[in-house]
Amino acid sequence: MANFEIGRVFGNSFAVLTRNAPLYLGLAAVMAGVPALLMNFLGFGGMNLSALRGAPYGAMPNYAGLFGGGLISFICAALLQAALVRATIEDLSGKTPVFADCLQTALTMLFPVIAITILVSIGATLGLILLIVPGIVLWLGWSVAVPILVHERLGVFGSMSRSRRLTKGSRWSLFGLYIILIIAVWVIQGVFGVLMFTTGGLVGPFMAAIGSTIVAAIMATATAASYIELRTAKEGVSVETLAEIFS
Repeated sequence: MANFEIGRVFGNSFAVLTRNAPLYLGLAAVMAGVPALLMNFLGFGGMNLSALRGAPYGAMPNYAGLFGGGLISFICAALLQAALVRATIEDLSGKTPVFADCLQTALTMLFPVIAITILVSIGATLGLILLIVPGIVLWLGWSVAVPILVHERLGVFGSMSRSRRLTKGSRWSLFGLYIILIIAVWVIQGVFGVLMFTTGGLVGPFMAAIGSTIVAAIMATATAASYIELRTAKEGVSVETLAEIFS
């Protein structure tokens, strides 16, 4: 059994993003950037309008807009992750990912991906509330459940169980990987947050959307690349074999 290599995950992620920049950024823009714009315009737009109209109690947020935008963002995030898992495996197997094909896979897997996302969030949150460390361990154990669901089609609970088995023995490496990714995300979000604040007006929300697009593409691709690395390291499965399900 080989070791899980963080460097190889980053290398594969960067290579895939570079080779397929138009596709990945297009998918991320549609499924992350547009919802970010909706969150800004629907959620905070109502607050600005209230202030302009001289609302008696000051600016009030548009709670319906916030809820609607949040729901759309959640659904689109699930679609994006499934689509980029498909695209990443296709690319690393020497094939050319296609927008329509990736989107079709994402739509097929939408509800199971949402179910896994909710269950993982609840389980990890409860673990964090109780003792913190168990929440982190649970989250790492389930971190590749969505790629497993999309690729191996094991169902919601089967994919979560398979993820715990596959990540066993590699969770410290995964922890290091995600710490680096989180720091990178903070930097990206900080840069675009400053740009959003300084530009303001209608340009600000677009800056936030661009930042969300880049972050979503990086995180989804790295998760898919981690799944591939785990299977290659622990099971000796080649990427070509992983791609057979899509042939």
